[in-house]
Amino acid sequence: MFLQQLINGLTLGALYALIALGYTMVYGVLLMINFAHSEIFMVGAFAACLLLRLPWIAQGGILGLFLAVVGALIISALLAMLIERLAYRPLRRAARLTPLISAIGVSIFLQNAVFLLISNESIAVPEIFSATPWHWGAATVHPIQLLILVTTLVLLVALHLFVNRTRLGTAIRAISQDAPTASLMGIPVNKMIALTFLIGGGLGGIAGALNGLYYGSIKYNMGFVPGMKAFTAAVLGGIGNVGGAMAGGFLLGLIESLAAGLIPNGSDWKDVIAFSILILVLLFRPSGLLGKHVPEKV
Repeated sequence: MFLQQLINGLTLGALYALIALGYTMVYGVLLMINFAHSEIFMVGAFAACLLLRLPWIAQGGILGLFLAVVGALIISALLAMLIERLAYRPLRRAARLTPLISAIGVSIFLQNAVFLLISNESIAVPEIFSATPWHWGAATVHPIQLLILVTTLVLLVALHLFVNRTRLGTAIRAISQDAPTASLMGIPVNKMIALTFLIGGGLGGIAGALNGLYYGSIKYNMGFVPGMKAFTAAVLGGIGNVGGAMAGGFLLGLIESLAAGLIPNGSDWKDVIAFSILILVLLFRPSGLLGKHVPEKV
């Protein structure tokens, strides 16, 4: 039981980590919580599902699956960049609360748009990745779980290298430190912020596609709970810290899975445990496990 819940927890944590990166990147640059990110995750799931229903993709096997996930990445990334341009950029100089309200409005708009234009019921995701599960003692590992873990680790390493080893990553970090000074140094602030949303949205779209494949169904309101838990993971690890988002996602997934499997009636309490962790972290360590306290800029 413990080994099985450990595998399930790592899978769940990988999904949380991918979503959490969208929150932490935007916050790291703009000090803003993008609450529409959970709906970008949902749109990615729907995009992958609709692509998998196309005959030439559904019959493509592993290649078709790859194309569906890449399609979800592109659609979600472009949507995130569009949201930044229309709903957030005009409010960048407004009071801190204003873009937060705008983010909630965008979230409600996207959720209701999918509700009205596509379906208000759960939609089954076509299964084109039906390999035989592997058995390790009493534990069972499904190939989709391995796919989620490998994909997440590759993307996390790639993002870490991008942020810390490339000129674009250096520009993004410079903007997060001091945007006006970065602008005077010739860094195109608006383009770099748009790139940040593009990357975060793409990661959210991949997470949505993998989530749909893992659970086998999607729904218009599927983004809310995973989005809030990914936000919890970002805060737990240290929001604004890429490594913290990764660590927080895996840690939260493990805690939730082990609680659900090892505590009596734990599945009924897993959401309570997840959000209790958020409250405790905010009370006793607001900067998160790997974050650093940053004084308020005057």
